[in-house]
Parts: sequence; C-alpha cells; structure tokens
Amino acid sequence: MYDFDVPFTNNQAERDVRMAKVKQKISGTFRSTLGAEIFCRVRGYISTARKNGLSAFDAIVRAFDGIPFVPNIIYAE
Repeated sequence: MYDFDVPFTNNQAERDVRMAKVKQKISGTFRSTLGAEIFCRVRGYISTARKNGLSAFDAIVRAFDGIPFVPNIIYAE
C-alpha cells in the first residue's frame, strides 16, 4: 500500500500469456512443440525488453546485430 512502484494487480502476468492463447485460438494449435517453444522465447524476449524500456523493434534489431538485450540482474539480500 505504500510502495507505488508495485503494480496494484497481476494483470501484467495475464497480458504476457494472452498472446500465446490468441495465437493458439486463431491457428487452432501450434504445429509442433518446438514451434510453441520458439514462439514463447521470442515473446518472452520482447516482453522483457519492453518492461525495461526498450522497444520491441530495437530489441529484435539488436538481437540480429549480435548484441542482444540482457537485463540488469539485481539480487535481493
């Protein structure tokens, strides 16, 4: 209640999963387990980059240029 940096709801987690469900609904299913894994990896990469202030386009361009986005890891003590 006092830390306004913490989201009020967990809707972000639901939004992260929604795209995979929409893709599955439109195409009926993923053609293979490998295809589903690749889709989830790409979506996870883009989602993480966007949450850290980088646009999806810039994140993809950097990945193809060989300098992928890697978030800073902060360890809690």
